[in-house]
Amino acid sequence: MNQHSQPVDDSAIEEILSEKEDQETEPAGFEIVTYPTDFTLEGLVAKYQRGTIKAPNYQRKFVWNINQSSRLIESFLLGLPVPAIFLYTDPKDDNKQLVVDGQQRLLSIVYFFEGFFGIESKGKRIVFNLTGLNVKSPYFGKSYSNLKETDEAAFNKLNDAVLRAFIIKQLNPKSNSSVYHIFERLNTGGTQLVGQEIRNCIFHGGLNDLLNKMNKLTTWRKIFGKEDDDKRQRDVELILRFLALYHSSESYKKPMKDFLSNFMSENRNPSKVKLTSFEKLFNDTTSVIFKNLGERPFHIRAGLNASAFDCVYIAFGRNLRMVPRDVSQRYTRLLQDREFNIYTSAGTTDEQIIEKRLELAGRILFR
Repeated sequence: MNQHSQPVDDSAIEEILSEKEDQETEPAGFEIVTYPTDFTLEGLVAKYQRGTIKAPNYQRKFVWNINQSSRLIESFLLGLPVPAIFLYTDPKDDNKQLVVDGQQRLLSIVYFFEGFFGIESKGKRIVFNLTGLNVKSPYFGKSYSNLKETDEAAFNKLNDAVLRAFIIKQLNPKSNSSVYHIFERLNTGGTQLVGQEIRNCIFHGGLNDLLNKMNKLTTWRKIFGKEDDDKRQRDVELILRFLALYHSSESYKKPMKDFLSNFMSENRNPSKVKLTSFEKLFNDTTSVIFKNLGERPFHIRAGLNASAFDCVYIAFGRNLRMVPRDVSQRYTRLLQDREFNIYTSAGTTDEQIIEKRLELAGRILFR
């Protein structure tokens, strides 16, 4: 711990990282249409296996156990109603859809038809026999291949069973600007996904992979204040926040969550040169900050202060070759500055506030 930080617990970190405007959303700037369609399970599985329906990052996000998935399959076999899924149409290809709600149901169906539950682990997959049912159920212990061999009627009933899907398509503009908001409002599985968890699902690609790689950096873990990755990916979100404001602060418009989503969407799969420049910028800035400010420098009062983090990280990033010898003392002065405290304690991401605290940090630390 360094002279600037105060002892905090992990719950305090979780409270501070999200600012008040995190629940805001920008006025709707898009037009969408939603319509229902019914898929047979056999057809749905075929579309998934062809890649025309995708469940984003399912290896990380499939959380149902085999009993839950078994009860879903039994519901289809019994003819019980099953909640619909929501699919977002790729604006560049009407034949491809992204699952924005219902991937636990979709993957349970896919796994049962494949005959194995979950993904491969240590070269093995669990055979998917229906478990967790009443032992008197005619389907207890059955697999998809068992049904085919022993109960042709049930096998055909399952293949022909229907799952309703609501197809969401953005009409204007011809982009995916609505997908973050749709995902945010619709995902209903367990603890609702937030912020970077959603971006991790819908903006997977080169930048997302790099963000998760940089999040492992030892010096960054010490600055963030937790050895293990944050469960809600707020550590990754801070890295994205630094890159987005560093490169695009002049065009920043609140709310912050939309600004970050737009930056990640626009840079989803950048060139290798650009990825290398992102990585070098973050790694070099982190190294210099750790060298001069030590561990947890942004845990100022009751946790990690995101407002102090972004303006100081950007000030360092823009002045890596001209760091004053007394920058640690200057940082202490910055933290004691009345105006700076107003702009970093209000928990706001208004455009003028962001601009002012970036100016203050740059001036007090490096002028």
